[in-house]
Amino acid sequence: MTTLAAAVAQALADCGIGHAFGLVGGGNILATAALTAAGVHYTAARHEGGAMAMADAYFRATGQAAVCTTTHGPGLANTATALAEAAKNRSAVVLLCGDAPVAGARAHDIDQSALAASLGVPVVRLTDPDTAVERTVRAVRTARTAQCPVALFLPGDLSARPLPAAPPPTQVAPAGPAESPGARAAEVDDVLALLAGARRPLLLAGLGAWRSGAGKILTELGDRLGALLATTVMAHGMFASSPYSLGLCGGFASPAAAALMGEADAVLAFGASLGDFTLHGGRILDPSARVAQITVEGARAPRADVSVRGDAAAVAAQVLDAVDARGVARSPWRELAAVGGALERAGGGWAALPHRDASGGGRIDPRTLTRELALLLPAERTVVLDGGHFIGWPAMYWPVPDPAGLVFTGAAFQSIGLGLAGAVGAAVGRPDRTTVAAVGDGGALMGLPELDTLVRSGRSALVVVYDDASYGFEEHMYVPQGADAATLRFADTDFAGVARALGARAVTVRGRGDLDAVRQWTAHGAQGTLLLDCKVSRGVLAPFLADLLGR
Repeated sequence: MTTLAAAVAQALADCGIGHAFGLVGGGNILATAALTAAGVHYTAARHEGGAMAMADAYFRATGQAAVCTTTHGPGLANTATALAEAAKNRSAVVLLCGDAPVAGARAHDIDQSALAASLGVPVVRLTDPDTAVERTVRAVRTARTAQCPVALFLPGDLSARPLPAAPPPTQVAPAGPAESPGARAAEVDDVLALLAGARRPLLLAGLGAWRSGAGKILTELGDRLGALLATTVMAHGMFASSPYSLGLCGGFASPAAAALMGEADAVLAFGASLGDFTLHGGRILDPSARVAQITVEGARAPRADVSVRGDAAAVAAQVLDAVDARGVARSPWRELAAVGGALERAGGGWAALPHRDASGGGRIDPRTLTRELALLLPAERTVVLDGGHFIGWPAMYWPVPDPAGLVFTGAAFQSIGLGLAGAVGAAVGRPDRTTVAAVGDGGALMGLPELDTLVRSGRSALVVVYDDASYGFEEHMYVPQGADAATLRFADTDFAGVARALGARAVTVRGRGDLDAVRQWTAHGAQGTLLLDCKVSRGVLAPFLADLLGR
């Protein structure tokens, strides 16, 4: 006889869910056992927040929905930060969680539906055994089509309830959006009017463009228009193979690339929100440049002169057809930028620019560290970033093969501490790539339990801890404004010692010579986890933050 928990788990497996991340307790232990019995692979996390961050990162790295499973009450509450991050990033995750009994809440129960709703997460509470399987399938379909986390709550007094008969196999939910909405004819006309007379068009692709599969059509549109190409940080690597790519738009752009972006007189932004981070506080584009924003979600950005509601790939195809049909002239900007050398300088990125090495006193300049590591990292890699001041260095110096090769945890919710857990999800999801996790000392200590999970996973992973013994972002931003430095500075942490205690290889990095450990690790197949405890110079300010602070 099948229990309700087993029926729900089997439905998830039938819908194509291949992996679950979780931490078991009384509210979900039977459901977790049922998941593994149904053939779903399971990774046991050390903290519920870590489990959610793993499932989120798994989706970002693979494009496939995963399950996060936790117990009720504190189990759910512990996911809050990572759940909010997943919601704001629009990640397809199913949160399978215990819940208060339908017979009545207990003294220790909370209103879980209200908590999830406050984070923007749809809730499906399985209170009727007769419809539970159908509603589970719908929950998976919602997660995939709406690209959002969905909370699936299983009341404690129903989990083990026998069903009179095993439900039939469920139909697999669709893997993506059911349709790709295009633009209205008038909206396409608006885009063409914006392009009319443009001499320096720029195509900017964001995460929405990557998720819609717009890379090929946008490259073709760029070729037809003679446009230069750029991406937001969340779509990093989308145009990696194009010689006309300027790389990242925003504060991470190299000076040469930023200068060319600033020359654009028409910008077509596909699948990008055009927030302050992408536009670098309004500094990246010329104020006179006209901007068309094409997106299926969100409100019109203040910087957009034209707003088109539609799928990036579908609208790009419409615009390309209209450009051909109306004989829109091709811009000579690519050729002019190449002849003058500006395109070559932009293509060199930050790696082509020298810096005065600030290493010394037992600490290494983070620019020197990151540039040296760029030469040592496997080409097929997934870079996982936590939040913090240090993010500037990997974003500046480490290219990725495609947007799935960058998992930027915390960016959507402006949080830190999810990077190590994110590395687990990325490593499990893409074992064909070496995972390279970059974390600050503050975020590493917040998420430290999941270093154990990463080691246990057995996947190839390099963890780079940028340890400046402080909360660097706050130090650079607020100490000059009068903040008490003692509240955000700490003694160095022996991350290498902790990592070795958890079974990883580890080395403390104070100079270039210490990076030989990476050469040896890669020479032996980059197996298991290697942690670099990098004692970085505190006084080096990342350019993106220096610009924003006017320094």
